[in-house]
Amino acid sequence: MSSYVITSTPAHGHLVPLLQVASHLVARGDRVRFLTSGRYSEEVRASGAEFLPLPAGGDVDLDHADEAFPQRQGLAGPAAIRYDMRHLFLAPAAVQLRALRAAIDAAPTDAVLTEPLFFGATLLQRRPRGERPPIVALGIFPLGVKSRDTAPFGLGITPLGGPIGRVRNAALSFAAERFVFGEVQREADELSVREVGTSLGGFLLDWPSRTDAVVQFSVEGFEYPRRDLPRSVHFVGALPAPTDRTPSLPDWWADLDGGRPVVHVTQGTIANSDFAQLVLPTVEALDGSDALVVVSTGGRARDALPSSLPDNVRVAEYLPYSHLLPRTSVLVTNGGFGGVQQALAHGVPIVVAGQTEDKVEVSARVAWSGAGISLKTNRPTAHAVRTAVQRVLRDDSFRRAAQSLAREYAAAPGLAGLDRVLGQLAPEQTRLGR
Repeated sequence: MSSYVITSTPAHGHLVPLLQVASHLVARGDRVRFLTSGRYSEEVRASGAEFLPLPAGGDVDLDHADEAFPQRQGLAGPAAIRYDMRHLFLAPAAVQLRALRAAIDAAPTDAVLTEPLFFGATLLQRRPRGERPPIVALGIFPLGVKSRDTAPFGLGITPLGGPIGRVRNAALSFAAERFVFGEVQREADELSVREVGTSLGGFLLDWPSRTDAVVQFSVEGFEYPRRDLPRSVHFVGALPAPTDRTPSLPDWWADLDGGRPVVHVTQGTIANSDFAQLVLPTVEALDGSDALVVVSTGGRARDALPSSLPDNVRVAEYLPYSHLLPRTSVLVTNGGFGGVQQALAHGVPIVVAGQTEDKVEVSARVAWSGAGISLKTNRPTAHAVRTAVQRVLRDDSFRRAAQSLAREYAAAPGLAGLDRVLGQLAPEQTRLGR
């Protein structure tokens, strides 16, 4: 039996895919201890993992970040990213590191599995290899590993080939690291020196490239080509869809088999407080069309939507993707990474409207892959949605690109790929703890 510690930033969107990893490891007989916010203790225990609470100072409520940090409201672009890096992720890192070290000291630990924004693990990674377990970064966002072939992560800029592209990328990277995020980088290096005696050894947001392994839950076809991709990066395909939360299918389910195009629209389970961003424009856009519009509220009650909806709209709080996506013609989404991976794994083309957090990079990759259209906004008009959906339904190139990716996802190992990476680390790892 192996023993692992999983760490997650206190955000539900970060937690859910890591819970799937925890359940998988527990099911194969491993011991898993899960370090995150006390708000998620029940969900962690339900996965079969042991819950380890983050202490005060290391636990930031990222699900309600605007309420916890009113100063971030109204910020956009690099200013918003700088604020979040400094206050939401770097500020708790020292306390997170101490909690992680305590977990490692308390019991044998074969590896630490972490998502990339848990900066306590970033600091631990700077310790000599003999003083820490292997650290595995779990790629639950688009791959952010720095490359001469790509623009800096977070800008949503697609690749440009040839020498001109490499010059552009180098100039953008220099500007991002020295000027846009230069002050944050200096703070991160100073923090690292205080806590572990050395600087970060490179750009803060590129730290996963310096871990012992990166397990990326997507496929190479969805990612930008990088000729200098580290050998430590392993593409394993999409995580399986989370366990269906609906005890039974909605009473309108048979309508999906009526031969009409099915357009599924969702804002996920986090960014769903304002359905005027995407759900309602989509409902308006397809009112009176031949399409059947299927809305998932992501857990919010039906009364969060207007009481009167067009006749071609069907609504549920949650929908089982393993049953829905094979019947779906187009997904309209704000760009959640997991949902996009699930859609592409089923060969479903996408219309995406998301420009915040990692969604700007998800949106750019959807358009770059040819499997969909990016509306390049968080709040598209009904006209923009209608035009994009109609184009995707008419132009078969989008579905062909999505189906090509689906074949790549089908051939990927999935969680067995994670098992293989952990097995490869085993002969070299130092099992720390009591």
